[in-house]
Amino acid sequence: MSADTPDEPVVLWRPTPESMRATRLGQFAARVAQRRGLDLGDPPDYDAIWRWSVEHLDQFWAEVADWSGVLPGVPDGDVLARREMPGAVWFPGATLNYAEQALRAGADGTVPADSPALVAVAEDTDPVEVSWASLRAQVGAFAATLRRLGVRRGDRVAGYLPNVPEAVVAFLGTAALGAVWSSCAPDFGTRAVLDRFAQIEPTVLVAVDGYRFNGKEYDRRDVVTELRGALPTVTTAIAVPRLFPGETPADAMPWAEAVADGQEPRFDQVAFDAPLWIVYSSGTTGLPKGIVHGHGGITLEQHKQLALHGDVGPGDRFYWYASTAWIMWNIATSALLSGATVVVHDGAPAYPSVDAQFALAARTGLTYLGTSAGYLTACEKAGIRPGETHDLSALRYLGSTGSPLPTSTFSWVYDAVKPDVFLGSLSGGTDVATGFVGSSPLLPVTAGELQRPMLGVAAAAWDEQGRPVVGELGELVVTEPMPTMPLYFWNDPDGQRYRESYFEPWPGVWRHGDWMEVTERGTCLITGRSDSTLNRGGVRMGTADIYAAVESIPAVRDCVVLGVEQRDGGYWMPLFVQLAPGEELTDELVDRIRTAIRTQASPRHVPDEVIAVPGVPHTRTGKRLEVPLKRLFQGVDPAKAVNTGAVDDASLVDHFVRLAERRAAR
Repeated sequence: MSADTPDEPVVLWRPTPESMRATRLGQFAARVAQRRGLDLGDPPDYDAIWRWSVEHLDQFWAEVADWSGVLPGVPDGDVLARREMPGAVWFPGATLNYAEQALRAGADGTVPADSPALVAVAEDTDPVEVSWASLRAQVGAFAATLRRLGVRRGDRVAGYLPNVPEAVVAFLGTAALGAVWSSCAPDFGTRAVLDRFAQIEPTVLVAVDGYRFNGKEYDRRDVVTELRGALPTVTTAIAVPRLFPGETPADAMPWAEAVADGQEPRFDQVAFDAPLWIVYSSGTTGLPKGIVHGHGGITLEQHKQLALHGDVGPGDRFYWYASTAWIMWNIATSALLSGATVVVHDGAPAYPSVDAQFALAARTGLTYLGTSAGYLTACEKAGIRPGETHDLSALRYLGSTGSPLPTSTFSWVYDAVKPDVFLGSLSGGTDVATGFVGSSPLLPVTAGELQRPMLGVAAAAWDEQGRPVVGELGELVVTEPMPTMPLYFWNDPDGQRYRESYFEPWPGVWRHGDWMEVTERGTCLITGRSDSTLNRGGVRMGTADIYAAVESIPAVRDCVVLGVEQRDGGYWMPLFVQLAPGEELTDELVDRIRTAIRTQASPRHVPDEVIAVPGVPHTRTGKRLEVPLKRLFQGVDPAKAVNTGAVDDASLVDHFVRLAERRAAR
C-alpha cells in the first residue's frame, strides 16, 4: 500500500530494541527462553511469545506463577488439571491469599514500608498518602474486626462506597480472612443496589454517608437506611464518614473503631479457586449476574496484565479512573500486586474542568494514567492540549478502555498530550476481570487499532458459522480457558445461566458479545457490543435496570433503551417510550423519566434523548428487540438487522427504520 492510501496504517509510536529488552515482558521472555530452550527472538518477538502462551497454557502459567513469586516451582503437570470451558481446573491443591500478595511488596523490602501504597485524591481535599505500613495495619485491624463479628470464610461483605482508601482497606481485610467482597458505587440508587446485594446475602455492610461529584454533595444516609432494612442478613453496618463526620448512626459501628486496633494482618490461606469477589455484569433481562472470581486466577492474571503488558512495577504511580461499581476499580487496586503506588480518585472525571485527570497526573506524578475512551474523546473535542498546560514528564503510559478509541483520538494523544507516551487501548470485560485484546510494549502503536490478543488469551474473530475470519468483522471468541473466567455465577447452581451467557451458540467456546476484526497485520479493531448491554464510559448496566425505573411511571406503557456505538467514537443512548392512552411526552414527563433512572438505577445511564413511539417491537417470545434496533441506528441494512418474521408487530419495526433514516440524514 502506498502512503497515500487511506487505509495505510499510521504508526504513532515504536519501541526500540533496547526498550523492548528492558521491559518486564522482555525480561520475562528472556527468562522463559533460557529455562525452556525456546527461541522467542532478540529483541523479543511478541507474536512468538503469544503463540507459545496459548499453545502451551500449562507452561505459560507455570512461568507466570514462578516469575511473580506467587506460586514458585509448580510443575507444568499441576497447572491445568482440566482444560475445558466452562469447568477448567487450575493449580489444584495450591493455596494462597490475594490480600497477602497485594501487601507483599511493603513487607518483603521490595518497596520501603514508609513509602506510599495509596494516594487519595478528592474534589474537596489535598492528596493524602497512605504508607504500605499503614495500609497493612489498617487491613489487619479490619480483618480482626470482621473475625470478632463472626465473619467466616465464604461470608459476604458488601461495600456501598466511593473510590476512597476505606474501600481498599475493607476489600483487602475481607480477602485476608477468606470472606467474599462485593461493592457498589454510592451513585447507584436503592433498587439497583438491592438487585445486586440482595442476591448475595451479605453479613456486613460497609457504607458511606454521602459523596461529592461535580462539586455537589449527595446525602446517602436515607439510602443506607433503606438498604439495611431490605438486607436482613446484615448483622453489622460499618459507617464510613464522608459528608457528616461525627454523625454515626446509633446502630452502626464507626469506621474509626473498625480499624482502631492496627496490627499485622493474619492471612488465611485458601484454595486457588476460593471466591475472592463478586462483581456484576447485567444481562438484558432479569437480575444482574453475580460473577464470582477466585483468589488465584485474579492474582496471576493481574501480575500478567499489569506487570507484563503495562510494565507496571515498584516506583510507578498507577491510576485508573473508576468507580467501585466498575471492574477497573478492582484491577487498579490490583496494581498493589506489582508494588506500585495506587492513586484513588473520589470525584467526577472532568471536574472542575475537562482536563481534570491530566491535572491529577501532574499533581501526583503519575507514571500510568488509565481512563475511558469517552474521556479522551471529550478532551480532544474540547481542543485542550494537556502536554502544554501540565507537567506530564513522569507519564509513561496512557491506558484507554470502556469503548473503542477513535483513530483521531489516538493522533490527538500524540500531538496534544505527549509524543513519547505509550498509548494502550484495551478491550476486555467484567466477566474475566482483564483484557482479551490490548497493549504490549514490544509492539508499535497504530492509530485506531488494538495491538494484539493478550498473553494466554486465545482470542479470535469468528463468523456466524464458527469459522475464524481475518479482515472482516466477527464475534470475539476465546477458544482456550483463562484463569479468570468466572468460577460460577451466584445463585446459578446448575451453571445454566453461565453457559447461556458465554457458551452459546458454540459449546466449549467463549463468545464475549463484542464485534472484532483481526487485520492481516495481526492488530485488532473492536467496534462495539454485539449484545444490548449498556456500556457508557466503561460502566456497564443491563437494560433491565433502566426498564424497572421507567416502568414505575404510570404514564409509560412500554419502553426500549439502546446503547449505540457510533463510527466517530461517540455513544448515543436513546430511550423510546410507548405512552399510556391519553398521555403526552411533555417536558415534565421527560424530567420524571430522567429522575427515575437517575435515582433508581444510575445517573451515568440517563438517556441522551427520550423519544415517543407508537409501540415497542418484541420477539414472539416477548423479548424486546434491542440488538436489532441498535443495529438499525448503526446503519445496518434493515433486511440484515431485523428478522421481521420473528417480530410480534412488524409495522413497529418500520417506524424504527424511519427514525434511523431520519437520524442518519441529520
